[in-house]
Amino acid sequence: MAGAPLFRLFGFPIHVRAGFLVFIGLVVFLNGVELGIWIAGSAAVLTLLHELGHAFAARATGAKAEIALDFLAGYASFVPVRPLRPWERAGISLAGPAVQIGVSLAVLFAMGVDPLDHSSYTSSPAALAIWWTGPVMGALNLVPVLPLDGGHVVQAALDTVIPTRSRSVMLWFSIVLTSAAGLWFFTNPRLVGFGYFVIFPLIFQIQMLVARRAESGRRRSPAAVGETHAWATGDVGRIPEGLLPSPWFRASQQLAQGHPDVARDLLVADFASAQRANWWPPDTAPPERLAALVDLLPRPYPTGRPHSEHALAMVLLRLGNFAEAANYAADSHGRVPTTTTALVVARAAGALGDRETCVGWLTAAVDVGTDPHGASLTIDLAPELDAVRDDPRVADLRARLES
Repeated sequence: MAGAPLFRLFGFPIHVRAGFLVFIGLVVFLNGVELGIWIAGSAAVLTLLHELGHAFAARATGAKAEIALDFLAGYASFVPVRPLRPWERAGISLAGPAVQIGVSLAVLFAMGVDPLDHSSYTSSPAALAIWWTGPVMGALNLVPVLPLDGGHVVQAALDTVIPTRSRSVMLWFSIVLTSAAGLWFFTNPRLVGFGYFVIFPLIFQIQMLVARRAESGRRRSPAAVGETHAWATGDVGRIPEGLLPSPWFRASQQLAQGHPDVARDLLVADFASAQRANWWPPDTAPPERLAALVDLLPRPYPTGRPHSEHALAMVLLRLGNFAEAANYAADSHGRVPTTTTALVVARAAGALGDRETCVGWLTAAVDVGTDPHGASLTIDLAPELDAVRDDPRVADLRARLES
């Protein structure tokens, strides 16, 4: 996240954006001084507690987390040190609303307020404010649509059943359910005001879907489909005419047949080739097979053809060898500057929690300008960039790419 934190709490950096202060002032203005101050104060405290719930749950997995409070929302960004299991991701998502609901109910009970009795929770501005910003808002956050916590929990569950389609299914489900809710609100005179709150998540969902479809279109190219099919079945018949299976696939076959020397020679020779690369990178290859091939490579890693260097950098990134991926891609970028290599360094730096380096290399990726579409997709979708996506500098880069 951009800038130094305003303070630290339990070791977590806490950033308070100007938008959060505007939001607090707006709440007071719209609700009057007495009720407004209570709503603003309880919203600030419970939002912070909500994000602390996420942050502590993320820390339990070994991740580094930090918190930002902004207009209408708070964010707990974290960088995992390893791939998280679906139940771990679901737990992180549930922790926020659980803390928010649990703490607010405890406070209401301590005040002698029954959260199920209308006359009780409306008996004072304090009770009404805590009831609304605590159990009510916490429960709404569990609605199973993205980008709410409930949506992330459902997506984590879907990952155990349809891991390759869970994101798309969840996005479409979220859009349909949010649109239906908005239509119902706007056609009901008593609920029109709630309809405006539906607009924000709907816009966010549509943006995510557009980015997702663009990335899916790239992966559905004949070359990508052919390479994926080869890794899954061993059949290279779907690779388009004029293209070859990647050297990584051919090397993996040789290794499986007990020829590690041949496998290593295939990979090293590819770096030395002066011809234009005519193969698709092993984007969907099983990590364990790629790891076995990386172990065969000489150290320092071979260099040469830029396409081959980028493929190796991406393999290192996929395997979680973030420091190696960053150093190798940065070295490659120094010889032949490209958007793709700069993006690898940025993603690796983001995974390592080095936000300044991450933003710096994202800037370099956009400045080089060899693949603006790829830069847009990476900024929108790469999980390693979650912690910097709300950085104003990254937002400026995204705006440059759209202009």
